[in-house]
Amino acid sequence: MIKLLKPEIFQGSLRKKKYFEGWYFKQVSADLNQVYAFIPGISLSENDPHSFIQVINGISGETHYVSYPLNQFKWEKKKLHIQVGTSVFCKDYIKLDIANADLTVKGTLHFDGITPYPASIMNPGIMGWYSFVPFMECYHGVVSVNHRLKGELTINNAQIDFNNGKGYIEKDWGTSFPSCWIWLQSNSFKNSEASLFVSVAKIPWLGKFFMGFIAFLYFNGQFFRFSTYNGSKIDKLLFHDDILQIHLAYKNYRLSVQARIKNAGTLIAPSRGSMNRRIKESIDSTVTVKLSTKKGLVVFEESSSRAGLEIIEELFRYF
Repeated sequence: MIKLLKPEIFQGSLRKKKYFEGWYFKQVSADLNQVYAFIPGISLSENDPHSFIQVINGISGETHYVSYPLNQFKWEKKKLHIQVGTSVFCKDYIKLDIANADLTVKGTLHFDGITPYPASIMNPGIMGWYSFVPFMECYHGVVSVNHRLKGELTINNAQIDFNNGKGYIEKDWGTSFPSCWIWLQSNSFKNSEASLFVSVAKIPWLGKFFMGFIAFLYFNGQFFRFSTYNGSKIDKLLFHDDILQIHLAYKNYRLSVQARIKNAGTLIAPSRGSMNRRIKESIDSTVTVKLSTKKGLVVFEESSSRAGLEIIEELFRYF
């Protein structure tokens, strides 16, 4: 129960079976010319339990999966502070030391102005009261919707300046990713410190399933939340010619999102704790978002590049 109130910390145990847990750290340089995501985690599969770091270069779509022995995964109990090999991932910095035959990453990035997702005892994170529902195959947490970066990384002998860039942190844990979903995230808007997140998924539970979604738009210090658990509705969900359209409604507000997928790379996703499912993810997509009132008054309208986007097209069979 105490762990659930702090979704950013390690929720699991190395004694679990068919279990995964992973954190997602996205970095975009100030000039938007570089975008990388680093994904540390563990896979407690029956045949190959291990820890790992995945890396995706958003510009090229190049990805790497670096595996480590399970005993090289370490964590602190009361805060987000995990170590995989000699790399360290925290809420306010990452220190990377990755080296294998195809990839070397070294350097430290500090995070300033962490913007956490709102939390309370009854709603400890973005899943709201669903956080307390047992037997879900996947739980989700958002650690920081937006923060500033300070530092440089050396990646395959090239020095990359991330000073004054933007970062984002989220995580997942459970047994498996859903069979189908969409995931959209961006905080590289042209004129503001805004942050957008939308996820829709087919969610199995107790032998049945339901279509669930969680979403927010953050700007000017305010969160506008849309989700299954607060009574929001999906008015439109379409994907055609690489363009995704989503319209959400909650009380007096309407959120309209249009995203174009670009430059996807292959990441490895969990299934019953095993990292054996290949999915496509882009962190070089573009998105336009508009928040308006029911009467049509535009509250926010902007575009963003370097958006994260995953689309498992089977999802659209249900809409």
